[in-house]
Amino acid sequence: MDTENQIPTMPRIGDLAPDFEAMTTTGKMKFSEYIKDSWTILFSHPADFTPVCTTEMSGFALDQKFFDEHQTKLVGLSIDSIHAHIAWVNNVKKNTGVLFEFPIIADIDMSVSKLYGMLQPGESETAAVRAVFFIDPAGKIRLIMYYPLNVGRNMDEIKRALIALQTADKHKVALPLNWTPGEKAIVPPPKTVAEMQEREASDYEMVDFYLAKKNLPKD
Repeated sequence: MDTENQIPTMPRIGDLAPDFEAMTTTGKMKFSEYIKDSWTILFSHPADFTPVCTTEMSGFALDQKFFDEHQTKLVGLSIDSIHAHIAWVNNVKKNTGVLFEFPIIADIDMSVSKLYGMLQPGESETAAVRAVFFIDPAGKIRLIMYYPLNVGRNMDEIKRALIALQTADKHKVALPLNWTPGEKAIVPPPKTVAEMQEREASDYEMVDFYLAKKNLPKD
């Protein structure tokens, strides 16, 4: 078997987030302990001191209050040394006033990038693509996004996806195309004839017996 040219596997939705220990801009981290009982967004960027990455990291930093309010920790990563990370954090703070308070993993040996399938050889063998992993309080991966090196992420979609995951869990519903907070949710389809008849007598918005929508209570 040719092991040298094997593409590292990536975790899948529903898997427990792989654990690791690493040095970060806020100190040494054991990932499973840091994220315990909290929602977490783990995201990678190709390199420090690069323009698109600077806009993305600044975007996360500027929305720090939003993520705090949604009980979500942020963890960044790139294949750079801790010294490069600190210099970049300082440079951005000096030039723009934006401080990256969340930890940024120094993955210079690429071990975490390989563990999470962030290295895509067809894109680059030495830089992580723009991956985003949404991890729930049980440590389970719930949603994964991947972007190439030359296209920045959409912060509005990252925030919408986080709210959607939390809303679906809280109310035990599914959410339709382009759902945003305040819109109706989809009720799981009936599993028995009796449930179908109950649904037809309910106040749900009925498109058909298998597609029904309802308002969610306001938080």
